[in-house]
Amino acid sequence: MKVIAVVGNKNSGKTATIEALIKELISRGHVIVAVKHIHEKDFTIDSSGKDTWRFAKAGAKTIVAISENETVLIRKGNTSNLTLKDIVENYGKNASIIILEGFRSLVGREVSIPKIVAVKSVDEANFALKSYNPIIAFTGKLESGNLKTSIPYINILKDSKKLADLVEKHVKKGKSNNKN
Repeated sequence: MKVIAVVGNKNSGKTATIEALIKELISRGHVIVAVKHIHEKDFTIDSSGKDTWRFAKAGAKTIVAISENETVLIRKGNTSNLTLKDIVENYGKNASIIILEGFRSLVGREVSIPKIVAVKSVDEANFALKSYNPIIAFTGKLESGNLKTSIPYINILKDSKKLADLVEKHVKKGKSNNKN
């Protein structure tokens, strides 16, 4: 698969990692799709009283809003059974790389999905080593010297190229593995 997951606890540096990766990978010619998992149970991007909200309240299951600079697709329905395959097929068709933020329970031990883990402490890194497989790198707000593992720690603010190199390596490896 052409999927990389960035996981970690709240405020660990996941978003900063993804921002740096997107910039570096796009500069290399990749088309990136970024998919964020939102934990808030009643979250909606739609605003009460707006036309799109009214369309959904009237029963529309898919609502598209198009402005001069963006298109928003809102699909109403239960997402609790959404699979990784669903995400890739529905949202990643034109991407060379799909970056997932979060989805810990969906990607945790899924060996076909390389993980970058953002951490703030050694305890978080040790927990990640037991919870995620495979981990290709650690990033985040932790000083690298504190980790006792062969998995590299990459300071995304100083070395986004190194992390992008790892991502490209694992995406290529995944493509060749899928052909066998």
